[in-house]
Amino acid sequence: MAFLWPDLLWLLISLPALVGAYLLLLRRKKRAALAYASLSMVREAMGARPTVRRHLPPLLFLLGLMLMIAATARPVAVITLPSQHETVILAMDISGSMRANDIEPSRMAAAQAAARAFVSEQPRHTRIGVVTFAGTAAVAQAPTQNREDILAAIDRFQLQRATAIGSGILVSLKAIFPDADFDLRGANPRRDPAADSQRAAPLDPLRQPEKPGVQPVAPGSYPSAAIILLTDGQSNVGPNPIEAARMASERGVRVFTVGFGTAEGEILRFEGWSMRVRLDEETLKSIADLTRGEYYYAGSASDLKKVYQTLNSRLVLETRETEITALFCAAAAVMVLCSAVLSILWFNRIL
Repeated sequence: MAFLWPDLLWLLISLPALVGAYLLLLRRKKRAALAYASLSMVREAMGARPTVRRHLPPLLFLLGLMLMIAATARPVAVITLPSQHETVILAMDISGSMRANDIEPSRMAAAQAAARAFVSEQPRHTRIGVVTFAGTAAVAQAPTQNREDILAAIDRFQLQRATAIGSGILVSLKAIFPDADFDLRGANPRRDPAADSQRAAPLDPLRQPEKPGVQPVAPGSYPSAAIILLTDGQSNVGPNPIEAARMASERGVRVFTVGFGTAEGEILRFEGWSMRVRLDEETLKSIADLTRGEYYYAGSASDLKKVYQTLNSRLVLETRETEITALFCAAAAVMVLCSAVLSILWFNRIL
């Protein structure tokens, strides 16, 4: 546990002074009782011998004050709470390699089955969108709470050529922020420097004012949406996936990446032709690290199902650092209230 305003904890040094004042009052009461002439009057003035019950209400009151002071310092702790995700985007790879049947009945069928199970386990208030990417990316289903529409979109996947992971991330961001513009300039890693040098000089900035840039936020700080990206290959067309991940990071959106296949690479054969597929784990890990998400690897259909189950629990219940000032205030109020009630019941006074 930590405190946002730790300097206010110096107020705790006032508590020993209160304890000293309490002991001083007890001593004065004893001395005043000794001034009576009769021993019976002394006993009557002093009352019964002090017991633990006599000191319990003041102790509870002191604990309440201590919690109040700690609350002013704004305590924070890492706790597990229900997630605030309102939107989850499933970004699914539909490149030709997903047709491979090294996983029964095929990689695509296994991915669809795991995605359907994930959708069915999400809270009903969560909006789920589906983005597909191969050579390009598109929104197969805009974020919605209608589970039938989401499942129908997953069933409609049509495999295409190439893999553009960066496009999948950017289109997912567009689904989350439909009013935002995403500048793809400089995002393609396959640009030709010689061609760049032959381009015309930029227009006069007075004639072409630049759009105001996005004010970056802390990575992973946007609690309302998350992206789950699944792929079995490596990006070979489209925007640089790392640059796309940086755009997600600047907006605080976390990207959870799922690698489906083999990192060593293999040759997949189907329908009379073959292709070499290699899972780019390093890029997927970098995307997750940049956006404060997590990377998961699935080498089989059962592994993929377990990954989506983990993601489901990860998104429904989230462990994060949270300010718990309200809990301290509630505990302090309970302590003070108990102190007052016990004092009234036992001694007919408050403290």
